[in-house]
Amino acid sequence: MDRLDAEITACRRCPRLVEWRERVAAEKRRAFMDEVYWGRPVPGFGPADAPLLIVGLAPAAHGANRTGRVFTGDRSGDVLTAAMHAVGLASQPTSTHRDDGLELVGCRLAAAVRCAPPGNAPTPGERAACQPFLVRELEIQAPRVILALGGIAWDAALRVLAQTGRRTRPKPRFGHGAEAQVGDVLLVGCYHPSQQNTFTGRLTPAMLETVLARAGDLAAAPR
Repeated sequence: MDRLDAEITACRRCPRLVEWRERVAAEKRRAFMDEVYWGRPVPGFGPADAPLLIVGLAPAAHGANRTGRVFTGDRSGDVLTAAMHAVGLASQPTSTHRDDGLELVGCRLAAAVRCAPPGNAPTPGERAACQPFLVRELEIQAPRVILALGGIAWDAALRVLAQTGRRTRPKPRFGHGAEAQVGDVLLVGCYHPSQQNTFTGRLTPAMLETVLARAGDLAAAPR
């Protein structure tokens, strides 16, 4: 997994994403002007053999693209980490930077796309270019449960599961709390903890904690 993480960090496959992530890292946001931005692809985080894999969309421009750790340094990460801590999947309720002492318990975090995309909208080609990384992460980790945060992560997980030999037809529909057994992996859906979803109440902390707890319990249950 360490070798895979290093390869992800060095990737320059997508010119549009390389240009954007590096421009954001150079120009910075005023609140973080004194910080050195990561400005590279963001690898996964958490135990390499965890039974639960949580997959998001992509790094935020001034979140993980700044801090270098997935779901760290932005509002989505704040909401997710607090909920993970509440259900025992994280050692602390905050995720602010790579050296803040956070440890994940029985789970690993990753993204379908490893570079921050303009407008949080990677193209289909960019998603396809990143897919081999998630395939290899899945093969190394061998999780029992995948929790997909949002429809794009759900579709990415299904493509990866299909590529690794699992049957994905008929295609399971995404939904909050949706569950689909895909071969030996259970795929669980959850609304993404984006500002749009949390500010509008589409996703509440209680809703997020319920799905996280369910995924964690299923992943840890005796075979």
